[in-house]
Amino acid sequence: MDDATARHTAARTPAAPATTPATGPGATGPDATEPPADGSPVPEPYLTELAAGVHAFIQPDGGWCLNNAGFVTDGDATLVVDTAATERRARLLRRRIAESGAPAPRTVVNTHHHGDHTYGNGVFAPEATIVGHASCRRELLAAGHQLHAVWPEVGYGDIHLTPPEVTYTDELTLHVGDTEVRLIHPGVAHTTGDTIVWLPRERIVFTGDLVFHGGTPFVFMGSLAGSLRALRTLRALDAVTVVPGHGPVTGPEVYDGIERYLRFVGRLAEEGRAAGRTPLETAQEADLGPFAELAESERLVANLHRAYAELDGAAPGVPLDPFAGFGDMTVLNGGIPMACHA
Repeated sequence: MDDATARHTAARTPAAPATTPATGPGATGPDATEPPADGSPVPEPYLTELAAGVHAFIQPDGGWCLNNAGFVTDGDATLVVDTAATERRARLLRRRIAESGAPAPRTVVNTHHHGDHTYGNGVFAPEATIVGHASCRRELLAAGHQLHAVWPEVGYGDIHLTPPEVTYTDELTLHVGDTEVRLIHPGVAHTTGDTIVWLPRERIVFTGDLVFHGGTPFVFMGSLAGSLRALRTLRALDAVTVVPGHGPVTGPEVYDGIERYLRFVGRLAEEGRAAGRTPLETAQEADLGPFAELAESERLVANLHRAYAELDGAAPGVPLDPFAGFGDMTVLNGGIPMACHA
């Protein structure tokens, strides 16, 4: 997730800029310095054209609440993948779509229920139909104004919670003109209601938060084992271009590092649980090695909570104690609450 908890590591590793150029009238590039309305120094989002009619909307630096979105258009219809954590950012996404020459979106697909991916749905509805996994709808309705509860100081704007009104369970195929857009549920992974958005002809995949590029994976609300299975599903698609939920556009090589990290978490959990250590104690004693370079390293302890639960026989996605998981992340982060910069 990157929203229903929260905070931002005090020392972050900035995400590298996307390898494809920002495009479209008025688009801002990865080095843009125009500050958000709240005055923070976070660069503004920018568009990257991935193929004819396919764009990614990248929000640097990809940390807590700074997710990616995108859109597919044939000039007559437009489909959006995810929205944003604030009204201002969602309206910026809508403006970038219009500036590209695409018509107003008719469809919005949510990759999961977390607020940074869904809070902006109301900016596009009711003109656009919101689509997502059945569990995405259930979890969004159950979570309510989840980001407000974690970061009440953030200027979210006028947020109308707008859950998916069209849902599916396993797979659903949409069409934007001649462009086929396949929605695939990989099982419980980052959350219980994840959706992979796959464009087979263009070989482009929008992964949602199954993939963090430059950031630490987060499985507290999903499943460690399920996240590994989701990677196998992603690999089988044979995508050339990968749009992660957070971080710059990349290629399928990103899966290797995520898999190594998740297996690392699994080994730590087995060793720590066998030694009678709590998830926090295991995280505090862990040598992150190459994973120390990932942003939001405090997520390790939340991931260990999930891994411990699975070792104890808990079902994938079963709710865990948020106070324990999020509280331990703050402790691991030196007692500093992570900050939402959306």
